[in-house]
Amino acid sequence: MQTQSTALAPSTGPDDVPEPARRREHRPGRAPSDPKPHVGWLFIAPNLLGVLAFTFIPLISVILLSFTEWDLVSGFGGIRFVGLGNFLAVLKDPSFWHAMVLTIVYAGVAVPLTLVVGLALALALNRDVPARGLLRAAFFVPYIVNIVAIGMTWQMLLDPSAGVMNQFLGMFGLEHLPQWFASSRWALPALILVTVWAQAGYANLIYLSALQDAPAQLYEAAQIDGAGRWRAFRTITLPALLPTTIFLLVTLFVGISQTFGMIALITNGGPGDSTTTLSFYMYQTSFQFYRFGYASAVGLVTFIGIFAIMLIMWRAQRGRALHD
Repeated sequence: MQTQSTALAPSTGPDDVPEPARRREHRPGRAPSDPKPHVGWLFIAPNLLGVLAFTFIPLISVILLSFTEWDLVSGFGGIRFVGLGNFLAVLKDPSFWHAMVLTIVYAGVAVPLTLVVGLALALALNRDVPARGLLRAAFFVPYIVNIVAIGMTWQMLLDPSAGVMNQFLGMFGLEHLPQWFASSRWALPALILVTVWAQAGYANLIYLSALQDAPAQLYEAAQIDGAGRWRAFRTITLPALLPTTIFLLVTLFVGISQTFGMIALITNGGPGDSTTTLSFYMYQTSFQFYRFGYASAVGLVTFIGIFAIMLIMWRAQRGRALHD
């Protein structure tokens, strides 16, 4: 092979170029030293087309539709420009504000509970416990299970008459057992319970990776100074995990506040409107009432509100993290 490569090399003179450099320059199959710029674009083209088709174009469409009134069935000829009328109607809509409150309660309770459960699991599984790898995988499984399977399973577990949960609570002699998804009072807490169960594995995995990068020398110094476990956790672990906590807080709040599949499958927004969050309210407004322009305005107002909350959270944690 070496003899063949040398034979194909241009005649530049054996004294001008070192032999190892000539072999590297003319090695068969090696990429050229100055690749064409369009080669890079070819590699990222599929991803760019996906972002353009499924993110950029829908986003522009929602912005344009929010200034119109459109029922879809009348075709593109039925689009009517209404200016800021949809946004003014959203601010005066009691159903929108009711859905907004439910969304804040739903995400505002589910996210902190998910963080607490995920951190507790990570602290426990970061120690030398039997079958640690198996336990880590087992707690992560609910996060990757299909939402339909999760919904069907929890509907059976929380069935008011035949569910395992109420049969377990009945063993303690309780008379007024929760009706869970069949009750307007218990439907939202039941959804929060299912959400925490499904998302805690994700928080556990992220916290585990952060704990393994925690500064060990600080724990050794704290042990030498006589600090107990609680003080080491409060002064070292929590500050070290602050950037991870903020990351989880942002991603979980955005994801949980947009939950739609679980609500549509288990409660369909009910009973009544007790679980009609903003995402389900947008679905009802657009695909049940055919008010696509109004639903687009609801989506934009929701996006601005969530973005403002995330910005406040991000700025609140600046300068408080523990760095090496």
